[in-house]
Amino acid sequence: MSDVVTYESRDGIAIITINRPEKMNSLNEAVIQGLREAWQTLETSDDRVAVLHAAGDRAFSVGADIKDPPAEMWQGVPSVGVPVSKPIIAALHGWCIGGAYVIVQMCDLVVASQTTVFKYPEAQLGFTGGLIASAAARIPHKIAMEFMLLGQDFSAERALQVGMVNKVVPEGEELAAALEYAEILRHSAPLVVETLKEFSLATLNQSPAEAGAVSRDLLLGVRTSADGAEGRRAFAEKRKPQFKGA
Repeated sequence: MSDVVTYESRDGIAIITINRPEKMNSLNEAVIQGLREAWQTLETSDDRVAVLHAAGDRAFSVGADIKDPPAEMWQGVPSVGVPVSKPIIAALHGWCIGGAYVIVQMCDLVVASQTTVFKYPEAQLGFTGGLIASAAARIPHKIAMEFMLLGQDFSAERALQVGMVNKVVPEGEELAAALEYAEILRHSAPLVVETLKEFSLATLNQSPAEAGAVSRDLLLGVRTSADGAEGRRAFAEKRKPQFKGA
């Protein structure tokens, strides 16, 4: 795991931490790939549930690093860049802006500190990756449109009222509260939890941006595969390729 995303296993609970507080945990390529690796590790580990939080006091994350943006931000989004069958709980504090909220909305439960402020300013900045449109399947449509299009701040209490978070706790207590949820899930029947999560994801309408990201992930896998490299070498060397299905 990278320095900017850490993974700790604690009695069946994975604690995944975005660790770039000096940049307000903004999402650069290293963070996105660190998250991608963390989701992959979670899926193959003995951990039954994950808690996602961030270091520092000012922000869970201010979104994409404008000076050093990730190549493919969707790669760090759970159940988009990496299929994740285990439950994920987000523990938030401070700013949660742009792409950071895209990651949070794909988590299964969300605990927010009273200091948490949500913001999605892409319409005011003139660009979008489109994944935010999935909010329309996860919170009431009119609220999703307000959040996506107007770029106004949503306080933790407003987020609780409209269903963006499950619980709001005093400052500094968000991780402990998320771990309380995780402890319940750690002792729950994993097959039931994973089945209900799978059914829930299938029930939600997948946005075109989600579908496009999943398709692009498959295509990138083909392009960067050993078979892909072998095919290109064989073509250049004018020989029959020896494919191995990897």
